[in-house]
Amino acid sequence: MQETFFTTKQAAEITGCSLRQLQYWRESGVVVPVITETGTGRSIYYSRSNLVELAAIAYWLSVGLSFELARETLKTLKEREPEFFSPSQRVRLMLYRHPTEQSFDLVEFDSSKAIALWAEGLPVVPVWLDVIHQQLEVRLKDWGKCA
Repeated sequence: MQETFFTTKQAAEITGCSLRQLQYWRESGVVVPVITETGTGRSIYYSRSNLVELAAIAYWLSVGLSFELARETLKTLKEREPEFFSPSQRVRLMLYRHPTEQSFDLVEFDSSKAIALWAEGLPVVPVWLDVIHQQLEVRLKDWGKCA
């Protein structure tokens, strides 16, 4: 099956990210699209996997994570969860501030642990990859109707 690629403008429309965000994330090496040199410049194309990365970062920023923490979470996720890009996997994780250290941990979602951490006043951010994939799929379908 041939993979579909999206221009920067299309990726921005689908994910709800601004063109400036995509440029910054590309230049920072957070999300690396395919860049091809053409006769007078270059063309930038985002794969579906790139769209998943963009949607995840946009979600984390929307719930209040800093850009640095969102970037580190994406890096950790890509290293530890090779199924991150597969929409068929039901992967549910949570990101929480470690109670004794000044760091964040990314672990399998556990509602009892999440409630206990909330009770201690510690932030817990759900990282439900299946939901991110579902939302992206809806956006792709809606975008296809508008395109």
